[in-house]
Amino acid sequence: MLLSSTYAFTPQPSLLQRTTASASSSFLSAANSDPFEITVDLPGKGLQAKMKFPPVMDVPSEIVEVRYAVPFGLDVAPKNNLAVCTKDGPGGEKVGDVLRYTSQWTLGLPRGDGVITTAMSFAGGIGWQVSMFDVARASRWEDVVAALVSNERSRTDEVVLLFERPLDTE
Repeated sequence: MLLSSTYAFTPQPSLLQRTTASASSSFLSAANSDPFEITVDLPGKGLQAKMKFPPVMDVPSEIVEVRYAVPFGLDVAPKNNLAVCTKDGPGGEKVGDVLRYTSQWTLGLPRGDGVITTAMSFAGGIGWQVSMFDVARASRWEDVVAALVSNERSRTDEVVLLFERPLDTE
């Protein structure tokens, strides 16, 4: 049996709920051809992601880091193969911002080079691990939604979102 989904490129309200939870944001700018280089504090146990990625906009732009307490709401929709913000949010995202990365949680073997990590790997000890999901490279909108909703209370207390925004040239 083949089932198809009619909501292929629209987030479902039941999956993303707006809350008035605390939010914060920070900014990093670059010329339109220079790659962004950023270090992001990941949710959880003091982990960081060192990231370097090219802009998707053809004008000078900046990266806006937004953090929301979980559960969170987000108004983005697919447009020209990008996840574009459709409504200003309390965390600092604005209409027209492009969602570039979101924190995501996946099951996997422990990471690290210690004795305990090695022993747990051999024993098959899997657990939830956080990483940054590259929204611009997602092949399906459902993958973006899955990454966003993987940030749930049983795994984390916050979600990290990176938006690309055109710089004001005035």
